[in-house]
Order: sequence, then structure tokens, then C-alpha cells
Amino acid sequence: MTRILFVTSTRIGDCILSTGLYRHLAEHEPDARITVACGPLGQPVFRAAPKLERIIVVAKSPTGHRGHWLKLWRGVAGTRWDLVVDLRGSGLAYTLMAKRRRLFRGESREPEHKVIELGRVLGLSPPPDPVFWLDDRAQADAAALIGDDPRPLLAIAPAAAVADKAWAPERFADVAERLVQGSMAGARALVLGGPGDAAAAAPVLERLGPDRTIDAVGRLDMPAAAAAVAKAQLYIGADSGLGHAAAAVGARTLSLFGPTDERRYAPWGPRVQVVRGGAEMADLDVDTVYRAAEALLASRAA
Repeated sequence: MTRILFVTSTRIGDCILSTGLYRHLAEHEPDARITVACGPLGQPVFRAAPKLERIIVVAKSPTGHRGHWLKLWRGVAGTRWDLVVDLRGSGLAYTLMAKRRRLFRGESREPEHKVIELGRVLGLSPPPDPVFWLDDRAQADAAALIGDDPRPLLAIAPAAAVADKAWAPERFADVAERLVQGSMAGARALVLGGPGDAAAAAPVLERLGPDRTIDAVGRLDMPAAAAAVAKAQLYIGADSGLGHAAAAVGARTLSLFGPTDERRYAPWGPRVQVVRGGAEMADLDVDTVYRAAEALLASRAA
């Protein structure tokens, strides 16, 4: 048995970007038993991962106290690890009994995608693509919400975790309306978001009406949302963890960026298109997003 400790991020998007390394380890260590240490939001990303032994949730203190590292150490220090992969570059690996250690050494000076940087941790070039493992539960939850309606799906995620990454909900509604009246005529809009995203979702739901929408806001966990997006002809959303999930399940993914550097943090995959309007999301106009959506629908990669 090969015992591996895989220390990854607290954020959903960064956890997803690290899944290619996890999959590489699972595929190349036939008798691997992998323990994942990640933040609470990242836990669902690894729920159905192969060769998973357990997930240790590393929850940061709201006061900024670093006691979460001590708690993690106490949970793993008693094990003799064959390999410790620390994508946080925390130094934890050097305090553990381990035959091999692989650490993330920090971002490169020139902007380079996170997936490429993570690939170097294991000496992999090109790096392995991220993946989102979908279990039966996720598939069943998505199917129950979508139903048997054969109409195509346009997945829309109009909310963002932070305000400076958010695009105006009314503009999402404009793009959705143009698409379902044009190249995606007859499609239903699958409107996605968390429990607190009802206000951001309302313009799309109201503009298209109940017959042309599926209100999934607050009704799906991340694996089920990823399973639902995998059934869509196109996903459009702001810079978010769900955008990374969409790319990882192979959906056509149109991701809207503003202050974040997409050269490092864009969703990764052959069916991904990023549009940005400068430093402010308000600079991104409806026509630009609509044209990008049409181009992605028509692209060979699609």
C-alpha cells in the first residue's frame, strides 16, 4: 500500500485546478491510498475521487489564527507517508515522516497558468487536465432537477463570490435572451447559484419566464451542479469555482473576467473561452459576451 498525503487549497477553483495531479497519482500508483487535506469548500470536489481514503477539512480560523495547521499536523503526524504532496508550500511535509516530498515553490514571476505551475510539482509537462468526478448521487440530483425535457440547456451562473468579479445580472439576462431567441432557439436556461444568489438570478428567471428556465439556485451542491452543467450546450458565468467545474466536466465554458489575471486563473480546458472588459466588470458589454458565446458554440472544439 502506498500512502499519499495530498495537501491542496481552501478555494473551490484552486482545488479543481489541482485535480489533474491527484488523478495522475491515482493512476500511476496502483495500490495508492490517498488522504486529501483541503478547505471546507473544496471537500465536495474530492467526494468521488478514486483511491480516496479520507478527507481532512482544514478550516481557517475567522480570527486569522494559524491553529488550523497545527490541527492538520496532529491528524497526519502519526502516519508514515510514502509521498507528501503539498500544493500550499507550507513546509508541513518536512515535519512528517515521509519517503518522498513534493512541494509547490510559489508562482512564477511571469504570468503562467496555475495548472502549468502545479504540474511542475510532479515534473509533469504538459500538465494533466483537471477533472471533476461525478458520483451517482450527483448525477441523480442533477437529473431530478432537469427532468426529461429534451430541449437543449444554456447554463447561466450570474452570481460571483466577491463584488468586483460580478457582472450585472441584467446583462446576463440580455445575453441569455438573445441566445435562446437565436442560435440556441428553444433552449431552457439552467440558472445556477448558491442559497444567497437569488437576487443575482432573478433577472434571468424573470426575463425568460418559468417555461424557459430551470431555477437551480440553492438547490444543488457543487457535484450536482457540475453534473447538471455537463448536460448543457453552453455555460456562461463570472470568475468562480463553478466555472472551473464546468471546464473540468468538458462543458463549453465562457468565463467572464475582470480584476483577476486570467493568464493564471482561467478555467482550463479545450472548450474554454475567456472574455474581459478591463479592470472593471462594468466595462464588459453585452455584445462582446454574446459574440464570444456564439463563437464558442460554433467552434471546432465544441
